[in-house]
Amino acid sequence: MRTLFFLISILQFSSIWAQKNPPKEDTTKLKAEQLKEVILIGHTMLGSKFEIKNKTGSASYITKEDLKKFLYTDINRALQTIPGVNIYEEDGFGLRPNISLRGTSPERSAKINLMEDGVLIAPAPYSAPAAYYFPTIGRMEGLEILKGSSQIQYGPNTTGGAINMISSQIPNEYSGSVSMSAGNYNSKNTQVIIGDSFKNFGFVTDYFNYNSDGFKDLDGGGNTGFDKSDYSAKFRLNTNMDAKTYQSLTFKIQYSEEKANETYLGLTDEDFEKNPYRRYRASSEDIMNAKHQQYQLTHFIKLSPSLVVNTTAYLNKFKRNWYKLDDVNLGERVSINNVLSTPEDFPMEYQTLLGNDNTQPDVFGIKANNRVYTSNGIQSIAKLKWGANWLQTLEAGIRYHEDDEDRFQWVDRYAFQNKELTRTTVGEKGTDANRISNAKALAAHLLYTIHIDNLTLTPGLRYENIRLGRADYGKNDPSRTGQDLASRENTVDVWIPGMGANYRFNNNFSVFGGAHKGFSPPSNTPGQDVEKSINYELGTRFNHKGLKGELVAYYNDYQNLLGSDLAATGGTGSLDQFNAGEVRVSGIEFLLNYDFLRNATEQFKLPISLSYTLTDTEFLTSFDSNEDIYGVVTTGDEIPYIAKNQLSLAIGLQHKRFDVNINSRYIGSLRTKAGSGPIPEKFKVASSLVMDVSARYFLNKNIMLSSNIINVFDTTYAVSRVPAGLRPGHPFGINFSLAYGF
Repeated sequence: MRTLFFLISILQFSSIWAQKNPPKEDTTKLKAEQLKEVILIGHTMLGSKFEIKNKTGSASYITKEDLKKFLYTDINRALQTIPGVNIYEEDGFGLRPNISLRGTSPERSAKINLMEDGVLIAPAPYSAPAAYYFPTIGRMEGLEILKGSSQIQYGPNTTGGAINMISSQIPNEYSGSVSMSAGNYNSKNTQVIIGDSFKNFGFVTDYFNYNSDGFKDLDGGGNTGFDKSDYSAKFRLNTNMDAKTYQSLTFKIQYSEEKANETYLGLTDEDFEKNPYRRYRASSEDIMNAKHQQYQLTHFIKLSPSLVVNTTAYLNKFKRNWYKLDDVNLGERVSINNVLSTPEDFPMEYQTLLGNDNTQPDVFGIKANNRVYTSNGIQSIAKLKWGANWLQTLEAGIRYHEDDEDRFQWVDRYAFQNKELTRTTVGEKGTDANRISNAKALAAHLLYTIHIDNLTLTPGLRYENIRLGRADYGKNDPSRTGQDLASRENTVDVWIPGMGANYRFNNNFSVFGGAHKGFSPPSNTPGQDVEKSINYELGTRFNHKGLKGELVAYYNDYQNLLGSDLAATGGTGSLDQFNAGEVRVSGIEFLLNYDFLRNATEQFKLPISLSYTLTDTEFLTSFDSNEDIYGVVTTGDEIPYIAKNQLSLAIGLQHKRFDVNINSRYIGSLRTKAGSGPIPEKFKVASSLVMDVSARYFLNKNIMLSSNIINVFDTTYAVSRVPAGLRPGHPFGINFSLAYGF
């Protein structure tokens, strides 16, 4: 009912508004380009594919049209054509992705900057950055990816890169769209967008829902899918475009709610071979309930033709409780990760997970992994341009940020009775984890850009001052009286320099390169060192008779890599970090685009895009950790969950009335535990080749029919061995869609 009311309300509002306020014919066209500049300048890193040409570092831009081709709601698939991106999947839908840029630790995407409309969007970017919340990709108009020295002005993580997601923008005239799709596994997507711009006011509203019954087969039956709804709106007030000092004030509000029948429990190797989509009965109570709120107030002022200032105040709230199986206790507590990784050592515990027999009370521990996150701050960026022969730009930015993670968790105990899980002991709230982690950070940056004929130089400097703290009330004080309070604090004060250069020999050939300091914050453990590295890249962009491409080589020299204790990677979930010492990460990124029909016909296009990523990693020091994916590390070992070779091929046939697109991606085998030499089978995720296909038919300028197929050959493949056991990728999935735009 709430969804229906929302849809009816925005349709009624937009209809009444359009009738009472018809667009001004004499100003709309004039304002289109100007408004585009005003809206995008503070919320994007690039703004368009054109901006990439003169970048002094590696950059990629995925447009609205690119995203529409496949109507992806999975960020893993949306990023598959971008070189330098390392991903391992988890749930098959991209709800909680694990993304790495240039070999950074991929677990929960915690070592890259994730942003929406230029604002940090991880639940608690400094104190608890693991991405248990991820923005809905289906409502995005663009994706920007920066790597190397080109992303020095974005932090706090400066080693791998940054990803900025651009949500629905306020249009220049009354417009909107309605789209609906349905497919197998009872999967459905619905989106409604409506917006308009007037002389001094503009707005856009966006509703997006996607859901599925899931592709896994729960022993005994049950839903293994999810349902997520996303509501967002933007409202802009602005002065006249010809005002002496142009200003605008934009308010953005977003709310989402998610219910996912997802689990950490995977499969043993033997069971995966028999049926990779099976789910053990012991996971039948597992469910994620989450709510996210986002508020942004952005002020833009154009003080002169050469000076603009963009200021944004923001508040993000995220609340989630992932109620999931944690352990089996037949006399001694054993984690589900240990049971499934070595079932031969725990045969009775494994049999218990199947739920075929009644058990004693309190055998299963199901943890209410309850957490509340808050992230808020204010940031301002000023850009000054000057010069005629030598065009120069100075960008100065400052941000004050606070975030925290409040853990108030408990464990209920269960038993099997007549093949159903029955709760036998109700845990007292706050008796498992009962603590608050927090961070306060002041960040600033300066980026100077100078164009000297064909040479572009971008020296930059970033500053981060961070205080990280934790207040642990202990398991015996759920009321938080402070009787057992244990507090700790860690502080960081760091300067992060970078330098990039781009030389354009002509309009078709250029070389670029740079060096910058890599940094990621430590945890709140007192005295813990930061993650730090020196990173280098050298690349070229070229266009020879329509053959466009980019070739980049990079080398990241870590003086200290930080590992994290995450339950998502088989650890305890304490989030404590540990020093992994010196590490070398190097690689090659290659991208090639060509239209085979560019000179043959104007009616058809046959674009082909080929990308390749080589990622080579090596620990240069030995150490021993309790983290499952690291364990005992010896000099020469490789970082786990980073595939050495990745290849993507995209082919399309385009006409003004229809198009057909094919995306295929090969991911080489990867390690699930640090090591060297041939990968042992029990520590390996085998290589995979998966192909997706989409087709669209434009019935007229307003109506589009489309279909997309995920994993067209129904390839069976594994994607990871974490959090606990082998996990499958999405099998064959087909969707049919109808879209109406106006």
